[in-house]
Amino acid sequence: MGQPDQFAKRTFAAETERITGGAVTWQDPPEIGLVKVQSDGLLLVRHPDRIAALPAPWPEAGSHEEVLVELKMPGDHLDFPAVERALLRRQARQVQRAEESTHAWSGQEPLWLVAPHVPDWLRAQRALVTIGPACYRVEPSSFPFLWIAANDLPLRDELVPFLVARSGRALDEFARWVASRMPLAWVLGMVRFTAMSATVREELLWWVGKGEDPEVKAREREILQALLGANPDVQQKLVEKGIERGIERGRLSEARTALRRVLAQRQLALRPEEDARIEGCAELEVLERWLERAVTATTAAEALT
Repeated sequence: MGQPDQFAKRTFAAETERITGGAVTWQDPPEIGLVKVQSDGLLLVRHPDRIAALPAPWPEAGSHEEVLVELKMPGDHLDFPAVERALLRRQARQVQRAEESTHAWSGQEPLWLVAPHVPDWLRAQRALVTIGPACYRVEPSSFPFLWIAANDLPLRDELVPFLVARSGRALDEFARWVASRMPLAWVLGMVRFTAMSATVREELLWWVGKGEDPEVKAREREILQALLGANPDVQQKLVEKGIERGIERGRLSEARTALRRVLAQRQLALRPEEDARIEGCAELEVLERWLERAVTATTAAEALT
């Protein structure tokens, strides 16, 4: 900071309280550590004419060279500070483009925030203008700001990248629909890394196991191991004794694992007695209800009600 800036700061510090009769005072701000500011990704628009006929939100990218994307998966925070951090990352990219541009770029970096749903606080504070099914322009805003609510998007092949952010029953619906439309490796990744219900996990396990593709048959043991969370005991039973004998135990184990994973991702600590309740629960419907509540609960106790 140069001498003129320092002089201006000293003037603010000395004169503000006097001028306002104490109504306003000056304080040096705390240092903000910005070691790394990086968004989830950029959509680089190469051929805008080719996306004009696609379902929303794709056509909205046609008037931009790039779009900054923030992904909020089930379990991620959707509160005010989380969105403000997304806006900060957008602003950082805005400054970066302005400084690096070889021409006099003075545009506004668009932000697309993809999440399972629109939080109530955002609806209360901002105006949401519908531009397509489950796609909203957030106003007022000095830049193009879209909110894409994955749970309410239509099931269309062109929207698969956005649909992976679904949660709860909407995620289960998507998983059943998409399983036969995508490559096996992708389906395996979806089962391993998304918080679908234990019932749907088992359905997809059946679907994979009944496939006639030689490659699927050859990789059956590997796939089963991954789908069951690398549980050797259950995997061995399913492979050697048949799915019928191990299916109930596998469902309960998967449900417990998924519930604990979501609670851990959301930093909702389990007390010993709460963990014991999960381990001792032998009712799949109860575990699935707890898993669904864990996505939005503020404490582990609230999730296990």
